[in-house]
Amino acid sequence: MSVPLTSPALALRTAIRARLSADGPLLALLGGPRVYDLPPPDAAFPFLTLGEAVVADWSTATEAGTEQSLTLHAWSRESGRAEAFALAAAVQSALHDVPLALAGHRLANLRATTAEVRRDEDGRTFHALVRFRAVTEPA
Repeated sequence: MSVPLTSPALALRTAIRARLSADGPLLALLGGPRVYDLPPPDAAFPFLTLGEAVVADWSTATEAGTEQSLTLHAWSRESGRAEAFALAAAVQSALHDVPLALAGHRLANLRATTAEVRRDEDGRTFHALVRFRAVTEPA
């Protein structure tokens, strides 16, 4: 099944990517607009990727809506976890409770719910996972 262009999940991802790609403090940490849905094979570190999304019906008896859980990933190869933690904090700051404009939908809220930093199995990449919850309604 294909996702229609009016999908609230697609609209939210598009708005999040645009917001992150224009956030000055985050761009300074990344060294440029390194925000990807799918990173190129030769992507320079650090960078962000838009990850998993779970969309659930949030409709009431009188109004339509969706609840979305979205994970953003920050990737670092700096020695230690400091850069990954800084990236996670910058992502949270750029998006938490920010009123994003969505194509065909209205964002009721966007909240950071959890963040974690781990070392990947390769032993040299640190990976921050920042999770958000959003509620959207048709425009």
